[in-house]
Amino acid sequence: MKKAALFDMDGTLVDNTAAHIRAFEIFCARYGVTDWKERLSQGFGMGNDDIMRMIMPEEVIRTKGLAALAEEKEAIYREIYAPEIHPVAGLRELLEKLHARGVRCAVGSSGCRKNVDFVLEKCAIGAWFEARISGDAVTRCKPDPEIYLTAAAALGVKPSECVVFEDARAGIEAARRAGAGRIVALATTLPREELEREPKADWLVDTFADLQDLDALLAD
Repeated sequence: MKKAALFDMDGTLVDNTAAHIRAFEIFCARYGVTDWKERLSQGFGMGNDDIMRMIMPEEVIRTKGLAALAEEKEAIYREIYAPEIHPVAGLRELLEKLHARGVRCAVGSSGCRKNVDFVLEKCAIGAWFEARISGDAVTRCKPDPEIYLTAAAALGVKPSECVVFEDARAGIEAARRAGAGRIVALATTLPREELEREPKADWLVDTFADLQDLDALLAD
């Protein structure tokens, strides 16, 4: 049986892609950046530094700095998302079942620690997670496997003993490269048919409510 479950955050614990896009729209308008949407779509699951390099002009990055730009954008996101935040359907029930079976849980997110804490606290699910690995706690974000390798190590388990829950290409690749025992993709951020065309995940579900067979999910 798998010993641990590692959860991505954005698009996995919460279906917050639309909120991030609204935040980027406000943020980019401040700097007169208009051609950001297509480039942002290629950055889902990546860390803020990589995303900022993709969408912001070099002169703005030189003037403001990557860290300040990222904090500005994430502050906008937290402000606009706080009134409407809620966990993905079936998440709380799944966490309860995993806890009852002794399966330990961790978050492995490319997002900053402030955002991880924000989501866990606002959704009242923090107590289920023994470790919180964020993008600012590692040197390389997804698709590099470091986040999931660090999360597994924090729980004292091998990556092969973990189920990873993801929604984005970069995260699925990171989980695969880390040697995850099973990868479950959620069709929240990307269309289901797009995830089916790239069969890198072992399972594909719309929400956690679709995960009825826990024995099969945790089987070796």
